Amino acid sequence: MGEVTGFILAGGKSSRMGCDKALLEFAGRPLLRRAIELASAVAQEVKIVGDPVRHAGFGVVVTDIYPGRGPLGGIHAALTSSNTDLNLILATDLPFVAPDFLQYLVANAQASDALVTVPKINQYFEPLCAVYRKRFAEVAEGALSGGKNKVDALFAEEITRVISEEAMVLAGFDPAMFRNLNTPDDLARAQTELA
Repeated sequence: MGEVTGFILAGGKSSRMGCDKALLEFAGRPLLRRAIELASAVAQEVKIVGDPVRHAGFGVVVTDIYPGRGPLGGIHAALTSSNTDLNLILATDLPFVAPDFLQYLVANAQASDALVTVPKINQYFEPLCAVYRKRFAEVAEGALSGGKNKVDALFAEEITRVISEEAMVLAGFDPAMFRNLNTPDDLARAQTELA
């Protein structure tokens, strides 16, 4: 793998969960720790985009330049602070993503000039498990400064390499890995599956 920086987005409000998701215990460790370990499968350095007070114990924390603007603000902060061209963005609440899939994702990004390499499952992009080139920061900056916060609205065909559900399945990956943990029920179900 060429040089890749990993960024874990841990700054969400977690309103449906009722507490900071990043710090929730899952399979014996906080979700944030698990996400860092996952990203380490492909990234030489892994940083956290989140709250420096709550998350500093886990590693280097990058803060939003445009606070309160959701995932796009986090992606922008990550890419602006990055020293590498390729950057894995991974949400803290995707514990089922396979390390092999991240390697597959990065290999696809390296084989392309696209600014973003992103999976698409059931007609929906997975922008929080994607590889972004540093130059995507300019696209994000333009949207944020114009008051727009939607990430996948920026995935114009000419700058995006889409990994289809069919391609994932053919490569041996289960699209169900993108289930995220939004509520206490989601967490309880996921814990039961691991038991």
